[in-house]
Amino acid sequence: MKVTLSALNTSESSFTPLVVIELAQDVKEETKEWLKNRIIAKKEDGGAQLLFRPLLNKYEQETLENQNLYLVGASKIRMLLGAEAVGLVKECNDNTMRAFTYRTRQNFKGFDDNNDDFLTMAECQFIIKHELENLRAKDEKMIPGYPQAKLYPGKSLLRRLLTSGIVIQVFPLHDNEALKKLEDSWYTRFALKYQPIDRIRGYFGETIALYFGFLEYFTFALIPMAVIGLPYYLFVWEDYDKYVIFASFNLIWSTVILEVWKRGCANMTYRWGTLLMKRKFEEPRPGFHGVLGINPITGKEEPLYPSYKRQLRIYLVSLPFVCLCLYFSLYVMMIYFDLEVWALGLHENSGSEWTSVLLYVPSIIYAIVIEIMNRLYRYAAEFLTSWENHRLESAYQNHLILKVLVFNFLNCFASLFYIAFVLKDMKLLRQSLATLLITSQILNQIVESLLPYWLQRKHGVRVKRKMQALKTDSDATLYEQVILEKEMGTYLGTFDDYLELFLQFGYVSLFSCVYPLAAAFAVLNNFTEVNSDALKMCRVFKRPFSEPSASIGVWQLAFETMSVISVVTNCALIGMSPQVNAIFPESKADLILIVVAVEHALLALKFILAFAIPDKPRHIQVKLARLEFESLEALKQQMGVGNFLARAYTS
Repeated sequence: MKVTLSALNTSESSFTPLVVIELAQDVKEETKEWLKNRIIAKKEDGGAQLLFRPLLNKYEQETLENQNLYLVGASKIRMLLGAEAVGLVKECNDNTMRAFTYRTRQNFKGFDDNNDDFLTMAECQFIIKHELENLRAKDEKMIPGYPQAKLYPGKSLLRRLLTSGIVIQVFPLHDNEALKKLEDSWYTRFALKYQPIDRIRGYFGETIALYFGFLEYFTFALIPMAVIGLPYYLFVWEDYDKYVIFASFNLIWSTVILEVWKRGCANMTYRWGTLLMKRKFEEPRPGFHGVLGINPITGKEEPLYPSYKRQLRIYLVSLPFVCLCLYFSLYVMMIYFDLEVWALGLHENSGSEWTSVLLYVPSIIYAIVIEIMNRLYRYAAEFLTSWENHRLESAYQNHLILKVLVFNFLNCFASLFYIAFVLKDMKLLRQSLATLLITSQILNQIVESLLPYWLQRKHGVRVKRKMQALKTDSDATLYEQVILEKEMGTYLGTFDDYLELFLQFGYVSLFSCVYPLAAAFAVLNNFTEVNSDALKMCRVFKRPFSEPSASIGVWQLAFETMSVISVVTNCALIGMSPQVNAIFPESKADLILIVVAVEHALLALKFILAFAIPDKPRHIQVKLARLEFESLEALKQQMGVGNFLARAYTS
């Protein structure tokens, strides 16, 4: 028997605030009252059945600073029923992982009616976000007080309020005590140690924990490449034939680390329960629009948009725009080569130390221009992908990632391919690769962490002064915390962080036989990246909502594709080396055939390794198969009881 919300008391006189809703300054009172009633109303009446109150200062008053700030929470029972609704998976007393249900709550490990720690704070905030997003319009035709903000049955109220500018933002609050403990075990004391991934998951959720887990894993996986590459760099710089061994190791390494990561990822996500979470039918994304109609699959009323219109937008507008941007990127690349020729000519004419330093200036300028172009293109790609009007969030993300990856790959690596295979200048290739790698790492550290942290510190000082001017407590009160956090920047997700690692992986793997030192620079950067990203998450940005994840998603495919491309580039570079060419002084056709044959053999080896290493460890496969078997048995028993009752009723 399923427990319903209407059968339980989910109200509390006081509650722990978990989420903040900020309204615009000029929102009408009738709109506020309507929103409050919809949030606190019972589920059977179309509400979220959550707890809701305005933010008050220490004198229990609303001020100009907080008159449009509201706190949202939920009772313990409401949280448990919400956990069942979103399909959270928890560990049972028999050490198996099962979907949580309120009726069988006593069967789950760590559950106690007097224990409030069964659900992590990140899970509680995710449940509240889910309930707020699933507040749907019933018979309202518009948002009260705003006749231009139209509604239709089934429309998400929160999404409509956000797009209408009535709600400014919705964000989860930090838990200062838990955050301090996490910081102490994470980054405040610099030491070479493993990150507290489970604690990160408990505080920020699975998506961010997986990113930091992958960053740590990738950094340690780079160490063998860095250790092996260092002597190659120091002792056998021009002996390209010796690089065959190093390049071959690189190709096997890039395959093995990605396959082993999938196994480690499966271990973590099984332990967290997200590997077993069932994906529900995806609802339309917030920005999707169209003519109101009936979805033929779900039978629900929702916007409908013809697929052919979307395809026309993609192929007649987006694709030509991307091609134009790629052409512009190549044009900028040719300007860079003109600067290289000018700097080289100047150095040959004068031969001074000053002009020898000048040789690196074009590469540094080009690296900065690349970063600027990547960021500008990112905004354009987001606008175009949104304009294409994809129905599902997954489709939107896939199209956005494809656009960004194609441009970033060409923008960052086109010059290196041109130097390697057109100019065939290995000295310039090493110089350009080193300059691009080091400059991009420094710029990313400054733009992503140091600059936002400095701005946030300045803002924090201003807020403390304002609190003192208002004669409020200057310690970490809830009032001050909300006022401070609402002005923090919003973390936009792990996209840019994974993109940075993807490009770094490209620098390390694509031209490994030319610049073996790339892995060493990547390791040094990533050790500081772990700490700067941790600082960014804890002190620079608002706390993001937790998002359950079972893997790193499409980025796994992106890294695997890069490793395949690296096979081709490294084989071609080795085939172009003077030592290999000396073996075939007259017959270049034989050389090409041998290089292609070796490249195919290495690709075959990569795919054999990928097939031979299972994505999930054996014990995880057994546990998943056992759960599936038990589910089928339970379904059979249910159907058997149903058939028995049907026969009894007819007889």
